[in-house]
Amino acid sequence: MAQMTMIQAITNALHTELKNDENVLIFGEDVGQNGGVFRATDGLQKEFGEERVFDTPLAESGIGGLAIGLALQGYRPVPEIQFFGFVYEAMDAISGQMARMRYRSGGTYNMPITIRSPFGGGVHTPELHADSLEGLLAQQPGLKVVIPSTPYEAKGLLISAIRDNDPVIFLEHMKLYRSFREEVPEEEYTIEIGKADVKREGTDVTLVSYGAMVHSSLKAAEELEKEGISAEVIDLRTVSPIDYETILKSVEKTNRVVVVQEAQRQAGVSANVVAEIQEQAILYLEAPVLRVTAPDTVYPFSQAEEVWLPNYNDIIEKVNQVLNF
Repeated sequence: MAQMTMIQAITNALHTELKNDENVLIFGEDVGQNGGVFRATDGLQKEFGEERVFDTPLAESGIGGLAIGLALQGYRPVPEIQFFGFVYEAMDAISGQMARMRYRSGGTYNMPITIRSPFGGGVHTPELHADSLEGLLAQQPGLKVVIPSTPYEAKGLLISAIRDNDPVIFLEHMKLYRSFREEVPEEEYTIEIGKADVKREGTDVTLVSYGAMVHSSLKAAEELEKEGISAEVIDLRTVSPIDYETILKSVEKTNRVVVVQEAQRQAGVSANVVAEIQEQAILYLEAPVLRVTAPDTVYPFSQAEEVWLPNYNDIIEKVNQVLNF
């Protein structure tokens, strides 16, 4: 089995689906000959040709519209938004068109579109290149929003997304692209969208997270173990729809929860998780559900991002608060 980084696993998944289905098309800014700004599509145009892997103008609204038109003609478009901070230009196509097409057409048309995009901070990008906007898309019914945290999951979830008949927003945290390797099968496989993963079993507190914050949560759990505290770590993997069954099962066991996200506190996903836990499992709780988030400011310039971003010490502090409530 090969050792792959997340970006290699993503390239491998794209190669697999281009090979399996001639209706799969990849397009976006610089994804052709250049292989994408992070090289996710490196070599794919050379192997599959300019009609299946091609560059577009610097116009996200055009990329979104093109994806809709191709999907209506029976293709499976996999467009790339070069950085997710630029998604605002494509919001009408995504939220106003793709997300509603099945309902609007009475089930006549599917929208088998997978929009890939890097997001997240910690790599000193310029302004508008690091925002965590998953909450903006997760609040739109009709869209699935997937965020892998490991190379293995990135390949399996991306193949599932491309084969899905509904629009999927596939967000790839930039800090995880090349931060570590793990074993990834060369052959094809899928991972169910909408199913969370328990990354670490525990009995004293549940940490719910996704994306790069999964690794901060696991680091916090390791440190807490030295103090005799057993933390269970849940990786949502999909933030719309959210797998509440797995979360509630854990809450019944640990009775205490901290939800961790990189996005600002007002930005959605963690607030939704907290609300569902309070509504469905309040009798199991022995302390309020707390959150670890970034502060409610715009994403800072790179010189300040390490101060701004949540880290494992912030998680440990919140865990101690719920344990000592």
